[in-house]
Amino acid sequence: MESKHSLLKSFGFAFAGLKTAIIKGRSFRIQILFGVTAVILGLIYKINSFEWLSLILIIASVLILELINTSIESIVNIVSPEIREEARVAKDVSAAGVLIASIASVFIGALLFLPKILHYQ
Repeated sequence: MESKHSLLKSFGFAFAGLKTAIIKGRSFRIQILFGVTAVILGLIYKINSFEWLSLILIIASVLILELINTSIESIVNIVSPEIREEARVAKDVSAAGVLIASIASVFIGALLFLPKILHYQ
């Protein structure tokens, strides 16, 4: 499928979306804060390549799912401005995906950092 926009312009749209998510998305900002904190801990505790891979993948997964959740919520608000059961289900299920990834990130963070923190002291 041929795009109507240049590659550079497409990247511009993507960065505009990221900027919107950061400015308007409280949850997204909180998740970025946790991600940055995890990266700082990774630097402090000098995690290995496999641990970096795990950390980067889970941080990216949570952020990507939050962006998808925000997109779904916005689309649902457009197509169903009135309160409907189907709209509620769409929003709740997409939020559940973010919740599951966030819980997994806590477990992964604990597995990566707790042994290092406890051993470090």
